[in-house]
Amino acid sequence: MNRHWVSYLPFILRSRLEGRLVFQQMIANTSWLLLDRALRLCVGLFIGVWVARYLGPEQFGTLNYVTALVSMFGAFASLGLEGIVVREIVRTPALTTVILSSAFALRLSASILSIFLLMLSIVLMRPADYQSAWLVGIIGAGLLFQSFDVIDLWFRSQVQSKYSVFAKNAAFIISAALKVVLVLSKAPLAAFACVALTETVLGAAGLIFFYVRIGSLRDLWHPVITTTRWLLKAGWPLLLTSLTAMVYMRIDQIMIGQMLGDKEVGIFSAAVRISEVWYFIPTAIVGSAFPAIMTLKMNDEVLYSIRLQMMYTVLTMLGLCAAIIVTFFSHDLIQLLYGAKFTPAADILSLHIWSGIFVFQIIASGSWLMAENLQLYSLYRAAIGCVVNVILNIFMIPQFGILGAAYSTLISYASVVVSLLFFARTRQCALMIIRSFWPFSGFRQNHYTAS
Repeated sequence: MNRHWVSYLPFILRSRLEGRLVFQQMIANTSWLLLDRALRLCVGLFIGVWVARYLGPEQFGTLNYVTALVSMFGAFASLGLEGIVVREIVRTPALTTVILSSAFALRLSASILSIFLLMLSIVLMRPADYQSAWLVGIIGAGLLFQSFDVIDLWFRSQVQSKYSVFAKNAAFIISAALKVVLVLSKAPLAAFACVALTETVLGAAGLIFFYVRIGSLRDLWHPVITTTRWLLKAGWPLLLTSLTAMVYMRIDQIMIGQMLGDKEVGIFSAAVRISEVWYFIPTAIVGSAFPAIMTLKMNDEVLYSIRLQMMYTVLTMLGLCAAIIVTFFSHDLIQLLYGAKFTPAADILSLHIWSGIFVFQIIASGSWLMAENLQLYSLYRAAIGCVVNVILNIFMIPQFGILGAAYSTLISYASVVVSLLFFARTRQCALMIIRSFWPFSGFRQNHYTAS
């Protein structure tokens, strides 16, 4: 028996070494992605505040109104293919060229359709506003170049996201520098829209540059009809989920612009930028902790439940701390960052920041739904949040102004979490989230269960 075991020793050692190398590669890949978020967070906030102070509430509001509208159609142009393309390339490496080229053809076609619908929408919503139409046309043109993000999906499948980070961050830094030049030279609003388009073009060029060094760009030009049909069929639930999520995240700015005007959009957007700056925290925590938590599910259900409850509780406590701190210092933050013209944004920030508690839990429970193969419930709850937000905005914005939009956002995010109670298969997750608001009871219950 000993000799038999010894004969397998080289195989065991090699397997452990390969596993360790894969783990190290995953950690490095995650680190690059976190570095990307941190850089964008710090530089983006600083430059964004500077641009807002220069443009003032009204022009800043116009820019954010247009950006929100383009973002909604950009969610449609993505077709929900990100996770599916990465998964299928990993599963069937031999079909990489077919999958990539079919996904590229789909996204390019969807981008062209999105630009057409985008221009039609702005003409219908603002028939006499030629400036907004030009801004939409300039920024919306970037959707064509975002089709090359399929290259980023290939890098993800190969656990080589550092190349995507290099490409995207180079474009981001150049665009940030250009915005500084525009502010110093007192450039018009359209110039900032051109910079947004330039960033998208440079990002696509960077992805192409790194991809050509490793592969061939011709790999993107061999779509197969059967594969495109399959990708469309597989991606529609995720497309609807991402589209409805983008709607309930950005529809408030569009409705404010239509009902109250661009100045109010600018004030609301200034508050939202600070409120959403915290959202990288749950992404980092869930991305780091959730894979390890899921490995416990196969071995120890009790410990799995305890660790899951701990994650929800930590996120709730962090969200509460951020909300309390920002609420106390909201006026000082707005005054320091944006100046006196944006003073009304302080009240919006004091309210909107509490939405982050529910956003933290939405991100965490989203990973749980994906791991449990319950993605369809992500669509259900996103649709509920979208409907709640739109209906509340219709009634609350005319009556309470932008403060009504902040209330609508808070309630709609809460409804996304509460909606998990409506379905038997997600009710346990909802109860754990509710329990996280009183952590001692949750930990005590898990302790008794474990013992």
